[in-house]
Amino acid sequence: MNEQTVKTQDVVAASSRKVMPAVVALLFGAFLVIGVGFAHSDTIHNAAHDSRHSFAFPCH
Repeated sequence: MNEQTVKTQDVVAASSRKVMPAVVALLFGAFLVIGVGFAHSDTIHNAAHDSRHSFAFPCH
């Protein structure tokens, strides 16, 4: 491998180390907002209800 290829691989590796935690956090946040907020269980829904409305996210 030449020096340019090694540098490119280092940049890609550094980018993936930054992007992966953001993607995981985004998916976890989407699960919390959508999965818990629209759950059929009244207990789970009511636990998330006030905080969702405080961020202006409608749930009904």
